[in-house]
Amino acid sequence: MCVSTERPSAMFEELALPLAARLYNFAHWLTQNRDEAEDLVQETYAKALKGFPSFELGTNFKAWIFRILRNTFLNSRTGLKAATVPLDLENEDPALPVEQETPETILLSRDSRELLQSAIEELPVPYREVLLLCEVEEMSYQEIAGAVGIPIGTVMSRLSRARRQLRQTVESKLQRRSVQ
Repeated sequence: MCVSTERPSAMFEELALPLAARLYNFAHWLTQNRDEAEDLVQETYAKALKGFPSFELGTNFKAWIFRILRNTFLNSRTGLKAATVPLDLENEDPALPVEQETPETILLSRDSRELLQSAIEELPVPYREVLLLCEVEEMSYQEIAGAVGIPIGTVMSRLSRARRQLRQTVESKLQRRSVQ
């Protein structure tokens, strides 16, 4: 059953506006540019509102609108350049140790966040998007599959590869720091 034409804009606002910050955050990670992210979210809302009468009530609106954002990004100049996925060989390494919180570790934590953010930015977009949808947006594999338009197995595979590549990038950057 599609959305009725009585007050679709009010229903759209009720569903879509609470997701604005999350859509912008995801768009910013994809584009890595504030202005492009704002334009992407605006275009996403315009397309979603136009297509809202065809939205099936009872289905996952969040996955639906994130998919519109992703497709809009991929159809843009920036997205077309970022849509390739390299296949990396598996290399399982242990996780980085967690430290107790002290003033020194807080300072190190801030540095680590910057390191992690730069490592995430280096991920290919297909890996970055599933990682962010899972870890930041806390979407289920099924929701990610719906938003990205890929099978759940591909979501799990990309997520595994993204985590592995992220870990390797962070470890590599840390090793370079210790040499300097």
